[in-house]
Amino acid sequence: MSRAHPFDMSGRVALVTGSSRGLGRAIAEALGRAGAKVYLNGRDAAQLEATRAALTAEGIACAAVPFDVADTGDAGAAVERVAAAEGRLDVLVANAGLVNRAPLGDWTEAPWDRVVATNLRSALFLAQAAAAPMKREGSGRMIFTTSITGILGRGTIHAYVASKAGLAGLTRSLAAELGPSGITCNSIAPGYFATDLNTALMADPAFHQRVVDRTALKRWGRPEEVGGVALMLASDAGSYVTGQQIVVDGGITGTM
Repeated sequence: MSRAHPFDMSGRVALVTGSSRGLGRAIAEALGRAGAKVYLNGRDAAQLEATRAALTAEGIACAAVPFDVADTGDAGAAVERVAAAEGRLDVLVANAGLVNRAPLGDWTEAPWDRVVATNLRSALFLAQAAAAPMKREGSGRMIFTTSITGILGRGTIHAYVASKAGLAGLTRSLAAELGPSGITCNSIAPGYFATDLNTALMADPAFHQRVVDRTALKRWGRPEEVGGVALMLASDAGSYVTGQQIVVDGGITGTM
């Protein structure tokens, strides 16, 4: 297909997990506005349908596929259904994530396993399912949402930090294996963004100010500022970028 510009996503199909709200929704919007058909995912079917209806009203071609990414069987089957319905799958954005906060002495196996299953294990098996239709086309884009906490670390969210650091490593190993098939694999490491997930943190005046003080741009991020980076990686504009973790944090990790 001849494309008017390198960010044109016309004719392409994307699945974005965890896209009923927050950064996932912003990524889905960015891909949809560029012309992709976007499959939205989340565990809450009602919230997912509300998001689908809102994006459809904006003129974005989208559909809802509710499933829990931590259920590898259901997740893999959902990827296969999308690919079968469309005859292709061009973009996988593994964005769904979970956080659990507890001091070290209070951690038990169950919350650790739940966070790691959602944030890390799921990405491997989603990639496994998505690789098949992408290999048939000889091209594809996989994008994983990591976090600057996987770089800097932060107390009490140990499973989250470990899973996001592991996901950055998984991104590189997948890039090495899938590159010969024309599939790029990259991750986006967001800093602190004004999303529902961070409502409690933003409501804490001391924490809110700490983020502002440490950020070179002196503000929290807007979700759409991640969407643009995802669009670059998903489109022809990012065709020679693979195995990378792109940090989008307003300068927290890059400045003093």
